[in-house]
Amino acid sequence: MSETEGIANKMSNLIGAIDQGTGSSRFLVFASDSAEIVTYHQTETKQLFPHAGWVEQDPLEILSSVLTCIDKTVEKLREFEIDPSNIKAVGVTNQRETIVVWNKYTGKPLYNAIIWLDSRTADMVELLSKKHGSMAVKDKCGLPITTYFSAVKLRWLIENVPVVQKAIKNDQCLCGTVDSWIIWNLTGGVNNGIHVTDVSNASRTMLMDIRSLQWDPWLCSFFQVPMSILPIICSSSEILGYLSCNSLNGVPISGCLGDQSAALLGQLCLKPGSAKNTYGTGCFLLCNTGKVPVWSQHGLLTTVAFKLGPDQHVTYALEGSVAIAGALIRWLRDNLGIIADSSFIETLASSVKSTHGVCFVPAFSGLYAPHWQPSARGIICGLTQFSTRAHVAQAALEAVCFQTCEIVDAMKLDSGFPMDELQVDGGMTNNKMLLQIQADLLGMPVILPSMPETTALGAAMAAGAAKGIEVWDITKTESGDVTTDVFNPSISPQEREVRYSMWKKAVKRSMFWEDEASKTPVVNNPILQSLPGGIFLFTSFAILLIAEKFK
Repeated sequence: MSETEGIANKMSNLIGAIDQGTGSSRFLVFASDSAEIVTYHQTETKQLFPHAGWVEQDPLEILSSVLTCIDKTVEKLREFEIDPSNIKAVGVTNQRETIVVWNKYTGKPLYNAIIWLDSRTADMVELLSKKHGSMAVKDKCGLPITTYFSAVKLRWLIENVPVVQKAIKNDQCLCGTVDSWIIWNLTGGVNNGIHVTDVSNASRTMLMDIRSLQWDPWLCSFFQVPMSILPIICSSSEILGYLSCNSLNGVPISGCLGDQSAALLGQLCLKPGSAKNTYGTGCFLLCNTGKVPVWSQHGLLTTVAFKLGPDQHVTYALEGSVAIAGALIRWLRDNLGIIADSSFIETLASSVKSTHGVCFVPAFSGLYAPHWQPSARGIICGLTQFSTRAHVAQAALEAVCFQTCEIVDAMKLDSGFPMDELQVDGGMTNNKMLLQIQADLLGMPVILPSMPETTALGAAMAAGAAKGIEVWDITKTESGDVTTDVFNPSISPQEREVRYSMWKKAVKRSMFWEDEASKTPVVNNPILQSLPGGIFLFTSFAILLIAEKFK
């Protein structure tokens, strides 16, 4: 066989993967026999911040970015003289918990997508947590009642957006996580588009029974969400429908997973006890717990990892979720302007030997696992006149790593599995300083695969292994050699403990910030406490002036 014939044969079974994340959309093409990327295209997507704590995206921009990525990638295949018809199937992986509502007859969104980071529902969460039956929610779905998950976002839309209320009343409304929105549109939309999701995405809504893998009538009633607007729940690896877009018309969509489940599969964490951490907009550590859900006692989430076929058993996972990871670097760039480009953070941070006591807790949307404190807020501690933007930059990288350390500690306690190394992936793993800091603060090796696109790879694997496609042998992929970079700890346990203790002290200071900020200052004087607010503040200020004068 000639070299040209060998390349052509290698490209005969290609699998596409749509990877729709919080910050960008991508379409990647993999060779099924080698798991190598053939080509891809990426488009950044905008996040909208209409109010403090609100995070939204335009669903039409999400869809447009996906279609653009598909078209551009197909163009690149043709430039390489690779026939796009060699793409046998497409998998979809997506940001989880983000909710979209749309009109099933017009295809138009009824509101912007409410992103998983959004914290507008904090008051609603507090009310729901006090509601009769709230203690049963976690037992049914594996998740605590927080702003993070889809059900409370959907409840907010139903209560606050009249056009959503009207669409539901007139049986015109469909809703779903981003995978549902994409698949419905790519399989025809208003012309018989398929309204589906998979078990991994459904498990993040708080509306699915984690044991039966079906929408639960009691949970839907608790959150007052009509079941009629929800998608059909399918496995993560089966033919769901066929693309109706120009570039790949008729190609089956046969894989669907939430991004962290896809990364767990792409990292080949197929055995109980295997774990990975993804550093993206947020940071997500998942540990495969096998066929039985494990209930956390230390602030972790019980979730569905994947179900690789309708007739296959479900695989569960324990998860620790961090709200702000890569988003912190983007914030330093866009909000503070201390870096011009996200890639410059490593250069800036490495220009100083340490943070010099600066500690950064990026609780912009509260703290997720293991604390689950929606009232926490971001703080920077330990600033002196010596502090520079370089110290802040290094403290930001440490913040991502310290949050991971907290989750690893909880994971060890909950899972019962030993953890002596951490597999990693995601966009932030291009930053080698971050990975060295992570190894130092964990006190264990950090393992980075040479092909870091494991989220998209997991979606491609699920699509290629589906019944009726069967061009990808996941078992064979599991046994293949994967080259890696290994980052080993380089600091003493004593130094690690000192730095970790300082971090924990900073976390305590960030707690309940929202609550404290809303309280009226209190002076320990019963006469002053009895005064109306305005007089109280004026009198307090006057006393301080008099005290200063006669000090």
